[in-house]
Amino acid sequence: MQIPISILDLTPVPQGSGARVALENSVSLAIAAEEAGYFRYWVAEHHNSPTMACPSPEVLISHIACQTSRIRVGSGGIMLPNHSPLRIAEAFRVLEAFHPGRIDLGIGRAPGTDGITAHALRRGAPGGEDFPQQMAELLAYVHGGFPEDHPYRTIAAEPREIALPPIWILGSSDFGAQVAAAMGVGFAFARHLNPRGAADAIALYRERFRPGAAGAVPKVIVATSAIAADTAQRADDLAASMALGVIRLRSGRAAALPTPEDALAHIYTADEEDQVRRYRRAQITGTADEVDTQLRELVDAVDADELMIMAMVHSHTERVHSYELIADRMGLRLAPGADVSRVAVAEVRVH
Repeated sequence: MQIPISILDLTPVPQGSGARVALENSVSLAIAAEEAGYFRYWVAEHHNSPTMACPSPEVLISHIACQTSRIRVGSGGIMLPNHSPLRIAEAFRVLEAFHPGRIDLGIGRAPGTDGITAHALRRGAPGGEDFPQQMAELLAYVHGGFPEDHPYRTIAAEPREIALPPIWILGSSDFGAQVAAAMGVGFAFARHLNPRGAADAIALYRERFRPGAAGAVPKVIVATSAIAADTAQRADDLAASMALGVIRLRSGRAAALPTPEDALAHIYTADEEDQVRRYRRAQITGTADEVDTQLRELVDAVDADELMIMAMVHSHTERVHSYELIADRMGLRLAPGADVSRVAVAEVRVH
């Protein structure tokens, strides 16, 4: 596949271990991803969650970037309504200063948590209704976009001589597509959350994209859930863990990611079985050959410039193996000492 292929990591907490192990697993997977030839490694923001262990992406990004040397590292994403735009601009400029040309700023408007925790975190409007205004404020800090009568016009995001990393807006609907297009930034569609809306949202983004200070051309990442194993049956078994995890999350009983054995032994109600069927429609599973075929078909169907893969697997060893199988089948493996920048990608940067 002649496009970059990347990883989205939700830092799953495996049942029987804890958050420290989950964070260590993320660093280990990022190192393996670089060796396998993946282009980016993004981590996601979640709060008050026993299932996912990364409430502070910028901290984990910094650690991963220090443990790797070539792979791009970023947020997938920072939930902007939880934060001050100035705070995020400054944090990611510092990251860019330490790791120039390797940092990405992916931004979302979901809370990444429950309503009560979101209330404890947020300074913005409930539900992220002011997300476009927050995005405009973030961009204004870095290229002088405040009008003369604005109270923030004298504020610069420090360190001001460092460019803000490339910005991507994350979304699973037309809303994110329209905001990304209007702002002239990259768009990352979360197909693992909405398996049927990708093509339309991406087409809308391309149609309405307006070049600006953040970028001259539209850039699209499609993120999807994909698990490969030595057999199709084992891949299906591994996927059962997150299926049960989703049921628990939606019923207010979130917990660490169960083992495949526990997930397969669970007695599902009729409603839960229906939820699992709908959730599994968003997943791609199988052998490396089967996953390769489905991923290529997906990229062609939605007209994406880049593919991002998310795998919630209980066993760290099997999760790494899944990504390695996909990398080998799709021809990502780099020769020792090779530079990941060999992949020609027009980055969207803000100066």
